[in-house]
Amino acid sequence: MRGLWTTAHVREAEARALAVTRPDALMRRAAYGVAAVAAEVLAGRRRVGLLVGAGGNGGDALWAGYYLRRRGIRVFAVLLTPDRAHASGLAAFRRAGGRVVPALPPVDLVVDGIVGLSGRGPLREVAAAHVAALDAPVLAVDSPSGVDPDTGAISGPHVRASWTVTFGGLKPVHALADCGDVRVVDIGLPLPPPDLVELSLTDVGRLWPVPGATSDKYTQGVTGVAAGSATYPGAAVLSTGAALLATSGMVRYAGSAADLVRGRWPEAICTGSITDAGRVQAWVVGPGMGTGSSAEAVLRTVLEAGVPVCVDADAVTMLANTPALWDARDPSTPVVLTPHDREFARLAGPVGTDRVAAAHRAATRFDAVVLLKGNTTVVAAPDGTTHVNRAGSSWAATAGSGDVLSGVLGALLAAGLPPAVAAAAAARLHSESAATAANGAPIPASALLAAIPDTIRRARRPLGPDGAD
Repeated sequence: MRGLWTTAHVREAEARALAVTRPDALMRRAAYGVAAVAAEVLAGRRRVGLLVGAGGNGGDALWAGYYLRRRGIRVFAVLLTPDRAHASGLAAFRRAGGRVVPALPPVDLVVDGIVGLSGRGPLREVAAAHVAALDAPVLAVDSPSGVDPDTGAISGPHVRASWTVTFGGLKPVHALADCGDVRVVDIGLPLPPPDLVELSLTDVGRLWPVPGATSDKYTQGVTGVAAGSATYPGAAVLSTGAALLATSGMVRYAGSAADLVRGRWPEAICTGSITDAGRVQAWVVGPGMGTGSSAEAVLRTVLEAGVPVCVDADAVTMLANTPALWDARDPSTPVVLTPHDREFARLAGPVGTDRVAAAHRAATRFDAVVLLKGNTTVVAAPDGTTHVNRAGSSWAATAGSGDVLSGVLGALLAAGLPPAVAAAAAARLHSESAATAANGAPIPASALLAAIPDTIRRARRPLGPDGAD
């Protein structure tokens, strides 16, 4: 499990640490970490360029140049604001034999020390021109310059980093934007509890419901699936299959695709009507279901059932189009909404540049967990808890992939996991399954679905049969 901290909380921790350390101590500690990573990725090559901005971020780069010079590496620095360059860092850099130049010569690696955590908006014209001229991979100090450190938003010229070295702890940008290979250097910051959490696959393995000696199909969780239509019967097949593969309990399918689902998944208990489905411990509603009056009646019945509900796809649209449907929900019924950006916009307005804030606004408004899909998925709970999951690839951006996610999530809800935890675990398993199935090539959602068991095995591999290490 990885924590991420907002820049405000990092700044507060830095202030507390600076109050009890000698001048430049934290900066030199951080810069030594940057130099160590730079030397590692250089792999014997000998030329480094620094793009140096004002203040602390530029100071980190200059001190890193000092340590690289002590390793015998040639280092060149462009001072973007010479009159505001970090004084002691620049003096140390020059003392070690570093060269200040108007433009970088050919180098093997560039260290981005343009702006740090205080940077907002795109690069300014001079910095943007130097970045555009680069012909070497970039190592960013703290976060790539021109990328918002709290939201990951990009609004113009910015640095594209192959590596990022950050200090004390991860920041939101490291999950919300592409920062390359991110390394964390411990500089002794007294950080508070994290603002965001990202589950690892091993964390998912620890959370995954595992049957015990006294388990049966009912105690493991019975998942209801209301999905599919004459136009989109495959959505029913995919979401039902995902629920079956995610746990070892029971899945009850209700809808017009009953025959097709039964033919593909003989284990599922299938019926053509929601009223005949029987008791379940959680519902998945919406994938491929349509938005007509009969679909609205199904959604209303599901919301009245008093069990946790994963509201996906067409069901999200119906709630957006007919807000009165919310009245069918008992206030104590847990709901997880799983919109992509366009569905979110219909439900709660445009996502905008701050995906975390948008998800939290919706979570508070609807008193529901919101799983905002994307390459980085944000899971926001009404209590302020936030999980993020960076997929690392986009192979899951394919038709039917969301149906698979909803089935997995519904099964975890039926097994009794708290809604936000279930959503975060499902998102992680989903992205890992996509990467496993794709292995660098395009895949359909059915291939992602088939990869679920192997991904669960991989998640649980470090654990013993009882869930212990």
